[in-house]
Amino acid sequence: MSSQYSKDDSDLIEELMRLSKKSPKLVKSTVYQAPARPDISVRSWKMNEYKYNNIPCPFPTLARGLFTEDIEDQGDGIVHRIVARGYDKFFNIGEVPWTTWSSLESHTAPPYTLTLKSNGCIIFIAPLTPTKLLVTSKHSVGPGTDATKSHAGRGEMWLRKQFEKTGKTEEQMAKLLWENNWTAVAELCDDEFEEHVLPYPPEKTGLHLHGINESTRAFKTLPPDTVTSFAREWGFIETPYTTLKSIPEVKQFTDEVSKTGFWNGEPVEGFVVRTHVTEPPTKGEKQPPSLSPYPPGSTFFFKVKFDEPYMMYRDWREVTKTLLSKGSLSPGSVSKAKMKRPETRLYVNWVIGEIKRDRKQFDGYTSGHGIIRTRERFLEWLKGEEGKKGLKDEKEQKTDEYGLTGQQDREFGKTIIVPVAVPGCGKTAIAVAIVHLFGFGHTQSDDVKAKKAAPVFIKNVVDLLKTHDVVIADKNNHLRQHREQLREATKSFRPRVRLMALNWSFDQPLATIHRICGDRVLERGENHQTLRADTLGKTHEDVIWQFLHNAEELDDGEVDVSVEMKFDDTLEQAVNRVVDACVKILGVPRPSPEKIEEALQAAKGYAPRVKNNGKDKGKKAKTPGPPRYFGLLPEVDCEDLLSKIMEGGSFDVPESARTLYEAMRDENRISKRPHVTIVHSKSLPAESDLWERCMNIYRLPTGPLFEFKLGHVVWNDRIMAITVEDLRVASEGDAQQQEGHEYVSKLPPEVRDRLHITVGTRDPTVAPVEAKTLVEKWRKGEKVGVSGSIPLQDTFAKGRLKGLFS
Repeated sequence: MSSQYSKDDSDLIEELMRLSKKSPKLVKSTVYQAPARPDISVRSWKMNEYKYNNIPCPFPTLARGLFTEDIEDQGDGIVHRIVARGYDKFFNIGEVPWTTWSSLESHTAPPYTLTLKSNGCIIFIAPLTPTKLLVTSKHSVGPGTDATKSHAGRGEMWLRKQFEKTGKTEEQMAKLLWENNWTAVAELCDDEFEEHVLPYPPEKTGLHLHGINESTRAFKTLPPDTVTSFAREWGFIETPYTTLKSIPEVKQFTDEVSKTGFWNGEPVEGFVVRTHVTEPPTKGEKQPPSLSPYPPGSTFFFKVKFDEPYMMYRDWREVTKTLLSKGSLSPGSVSKAKMKRPETRLYVNWVIGEIKRDRKQFDGYTSGHGIIRTRERFLEWLKGEEGKKGLKDEKEQKTDEYGLTGQQDREFGKTIIVPVAVPGCGKTAIAVAIVHLFGFGHTQSDDVKAKKAAPVFIKNVVDLLKTHDVVIADKNNHLRQHREQLREATKSFRPRVRLMALNWSFDQPLATIHRICGDRVLERGENHQTLRADTLGKTHEDVIWQFLHNAEELDDGEVDVSVEMKFDDTLEQAVNRVVDACVKILGVPRPSPEKIEEALQAAKGYAPRVKNNGKDKGKKAKTPGPPRYFGLLPEVDCEDLLSKIMEGGSFDVPESARTLYEAMRDENRISKRPHVTIVHSKSLPAESDLWERCMNIYRLPTGPLFEFKLGHVVWNDRIMAITVEDLRVASEGDAQQQEGHEYVSKLPPEVRDRLHITVGTRDPTVAPVEAKTLVEKWRKGEKVGVSGSIPLQDTFAKGRLKGLFS
């Protein structure tokens, strides 16, 4: 057995394994062959990022980056050792209750060591054996010395350069780390490989060593002077640090540095502060919400990040990636949350012009190349007369958290609240609650019985404006013409009428939005004028898909102010979001929590006054025929996923893949509604048993949610696909989920082997079914007809089984 074995460490891994089996959405692990020793496997653990700040934390460790080895022991069966261990998760000032300045003063003690926050990718270097090293990124290992394929591979390349420079060897470092049971923690800063926010000159390019951890369950990190000595001996770039004696000193120091953004002549994004937890508190009383979740005496980190200008630079990077990956080169395709700053609004217009002028200059941008160069070109343009005038104009167009883009001192008279939505998002329930609170006018398109409903609805809105200052135009308003009709109908009003949108943006995969809205339609059952739940034929799902495909998202200038809504908000969250907006924008008094609760109850008890049967009035709805095929609808945006990897990223992307991807992207041939075919009607009667099992799941009112891994991107010169692996039920619980477990357990191996997503085809003459043949050939290792494949690291999706008709 390894001399590094510890029962406490082994017990931790057992706990993680049990938790992973019980709650795979909380904890996952991936097994890799170690590049230096393919006969040794290491397991990388990944926790749900959003659960680290829960109290109590659901994880048995707060380590962020953990690699372990399963070891066969003749006496105890399988035991485990920690190979590499990252820092415990740490947070920014004010990000969680225990990192406010007052809380830190209460539960931490000096000394406080402030290390410069590097701006790159974390790299772990640990002993795999007494003579071999394991080099990893946060959650994966690198492909040996191939520095073009992954962060870990690039980190290993720089480490080997250090060995050449210092005259030392891998064996020497492995021996030292093994004997001390250490993990070296470094930051890969290499703009040639991947740019971030801060640029790094040649002398600062490489591995910045900022920590050495003991590879144990408990978080123990070595003092900075030891780390600095190690860095000098082994050729790492040193991480500057300073030590202070109190939290007030830390605050004063970081406040001063933030004013200039420079420390010791270098631009800085912030500091990581290293201290330890004390008990009893050094100051003040114990307040449970602000107490540290870490045990007394333990090592404790927090960070002080400088938001400006780096947050703005990040926004520029992300909006550029969005514009490059989406078909529409319009400011309206950018998240309104990122358009608050006048500099960013001006940047978006500038970069759209640059993309249209010469798209080739952005080759590689989505994979981390050219980001800094683009930003510096814009900042240089900003110094010119055109840039100065543009910024002055944008600053006069004030904005706030609700996306108000018009002049704030512009006078409005009446206001129309305009939902921009699809069925099932909750717009009517929200409207009922808001009317209960503020007495606004409210008219519903679904109440109109006329054959031509649109003119009647517009007239109802205008009539209500005569008696109300605020009117809710309760309609999906998902088409641009619907919003234009409201503007046109009120253009003669003086002062002018304000249009205030409640905007549900498509910022999630369409399949996710469809599932959320479809479940709500099922939940309300018959409680709607026209669109009622169809538990057998699922016709309501087709209606929602039509809206999703036909919707024209809100563009700049269409309304005067936009309140950004979220599809997955609860009714309470959505109502509070709209209440906040009404108080801030319309100036109505804020209702008490009791009044809001009353309004929520009114919304939950709402029932329509009339029910229409639409064109088939008095007739029974037609029952659709049997589906053409059954498939999973994966909640994944294929274009977004591919844009992150196809131009390089963490992989060496072959030219044939990039060529096909760019052709599909430019011709809008990447699937917007991807599916994973399980069984097709053309395969009957041979697969009638599988067909019937799919039908049983499909007949459930709300079928189980499945989860699966996206394995590899596979392609030839005609078609591209993503393989699907490890199909399972996403959550435990009710009888429907149990049916899902039984369904998965009975899937034949040959069905599992053919599961895939058809990403897109080269042109309309290529049949999507070719992807099935492509994937089957690839799984068999055949070369003919398969151009290549790219592995996807830790990429998962979920989706429901549906009967599909087209």
